[in-house]
Amino acid sequence: MSVVAILPARYASTRFPGKPLADILGQTMIERVYRRTASARLVQRVLVATDDERIAVAVRAFGGEVVMTRADHETGTDRLAEVAATLDAQLIVNVQGDEPLIDPAMIDEAIAPLLADETITMGTLMAPLHTAEELFNPNVVKVVTDRRGFALYFSRAPIPWQRDAPTQLAAAAAPALGRHVGLYVYRRDFLLRYADLAPTPLEQVEKLEQLRVLEQGERIYVARTTCVSLGVDTPEDLDRVRQLLREEQARQG
Repeated sequence: MSVVAILPARYASTRFPGKPLADILGQTMIERVYRRTASARLVQRVLVATDDERIAVAVRAFGGEVVMTRADHETGTDRLAEVAATLDAQLIVNVQGDEPLIDPAMIDEAIAPLLADETITMGTLMAPLHTAEELFNPNVVKVVTDRRGFALYFSRAPIPWQRDAPTQLAAAAAPALGRHVGLYVYRRDFLLRYADLAPTPLEQVEKLEQLRVLEQGERIYVARTTCVSLGVDTPEDLDRVRQLLREEQARQG
């Protein structure tokens, strides 16, 4: 089965303009994400989808493959779908372009369930939640699943609510509760249908695009990972990534 990973990348980020081209110890952020994605065992091709020529030039400079897209897309999924419509791949992987520490194993973990079960049309990942601070942080998206591993709900709020100890993690819910990792795998035909759907009420309230799928009665399989990554939303996040990479290089000698 053919698997193509697409990295949507835009220059005009509200909180961090030019983020894909930020330097991380001699490589741009988009190059680091690209190379890690290309190392995933189950990925056969990697593309960067962008509407900005500066990003395109940078990607071509390190030998990456880039596809120019329209500039009027409201979401990364829309940009992904534009590229997917031109491909004959069966599975499309959406890897966020601001995850320079992503472990290739995480990408394989998200892809594997769709290779094993043709009834799964969309998949994503969740990692363990370790602290109540994470549970109550609205920037940490939570997901709860059913007993077969399909998402019941995604939220920025603490879910499920532990009535008798509301400031603590619900130990009984641990197998079904996790921190959502924003990496997605789609069957191509489903992605094209999904991108054509109008935004839904819960999606607009939570500002979580994946809720559109659940509100339409579709299913999302949530694979579990123990790997850790760190997304870059601010210059402070970028400094943290640089420091982690320096420490990693020091350990490797």
